[in-house]
Amino acid sequence: MQTYLVGGAVRDQLLQRPVKDNDWVVVGATPDDMIKLGYEQVGADFPVFLHPKTKEEYALARTERKSGKGYQGFVCDFSSDVTLEDDLLRRDLTINAMAQDENGQITDPFHGQRDLKEKWLRHVSPAFQEDPLRVLRVARFCARFAHLGFRVADETMELMKAMVSDNELDHLVAERVWTETQRALSETSPDVYFRVLRECGALKVWFPELDILFGIPQPEKHHPEIDTGEHALLCLKAAQSLSDQTAVRWAALIHDLGKGRTPEEEWPRHIGHEKKGLSPIKQLCSRLKAPNDAKTLALLSSEFHTHVHRAFELRPETLLKLFDQLDAWRRPERFEDFLLVCIADARGRTGLEDSEYPQADYCRAALQEALTIQAKDVMAQGVQGAEIRPALQRARAEHLKGWKSSQRLPE
Repeated sequence: MQTYLVGGAVRDQLLQRPVKDNDWVVVGATPDDMIKLGYEQVGADFPVFLHPKTKEEYALARTERKSGKGYQGFVCDFSSDVTLEDDLLRRDLTINAMAQDENGQITDPFHGQRDLKEKWLRHVSPAFQEDPLRVLRVARFCARFAHLGFRVADETMELMKAMVSDNELDHLVAERVWTETQRALSETSPDVYFRVLRECGALKVWFPELDILFGIPQPEKHHPEIDTGEHALLCLKAAQSLSDQTAVRWAALIHDLGKGRTPEEEWPRHIGHEKKGLSPIKQLCSRLKAPNDAKTLALLSSEFHTHVHRAFELRPETLLKLFDQLDAWRRPERFEDFLLVCIADARGRTGLEDSEYPQADYCRAALQEALTIQAKDVMAQGVQGAEIRPALQRARAEHLKGWKSSQRLPE
């Protein structure tokens, strides 16, 4: 019986990156052996054991044989005669197929160290194509390591394209797609995830509403990048620098889906794209089973982002209506997330990545000014019942008129 540190822990050590979790593989043991040593068995598909003290996961070395479609169609062999190399062979990428023994000696049968040095994401064996989830995992790893110079090996990209062509990705379940996507959104270069998916054709399968944006033009005066799909990825890149919240990054990415509904004869203008985007956003979020907070923020961002872009032009009454529609009074945290999406939209343009966006501060200040007028203030003047709300809005609008006249607004 021999125990090895495997996978990401070995990879990250070699990259001199923080190791989040240690994963261990045990060679030459049976489930009974592990239980006798005090390990607690968990996992339904194959035996995984928790260390009696550290509670880290220890898995028996195993092989996998394809038995059906999708990522669940596998038969596992975890008998005690499975070798370490057998176990490493089933892994996805060479950089994840290394093991380290208790003396620090590394077993690297598939040249993961070479690929780390040369910055390649390369599949271990043709068995890679047996698990369609690996297409998304490669894209996610590329999003994680792109800033270090990593890219997908040509032969791996060709294999991913073949898997898409063979409709393997159709067998994935939405929850797994969203889980990988959510994890990718938290990476250093989340836009790269979607670029890789587009290159291999997977974006069209699971994110068609986003994929269709590529090739659709916008007015160059306002969008030097011209391409709407590129703008979406630039918005995501800008959002990554503004917030670590999944909902903010997701909303920034998909807030312009309505531009995919613009008739071609109207290009490059996209009149009414704000409300046109509501339907495709709902479709995409429903397909992926995205959480409600991400879906809601995306819908609000689609419908109202141009209001904030034009904030200095809005009458106080219109500004108050916007606050109502966004429920900014009761949901100030979400309102702040919405403003971050608007900033990401403004900065998600070629050459304008560091541009100022005073509209956000203006809206924040206007909301705070409006909140200085409370219901009790109009009730003190004798207003009662159903008249309180409209009277409150009128009082707030009047207050904002005076406040706005005192502001030095940008030209």
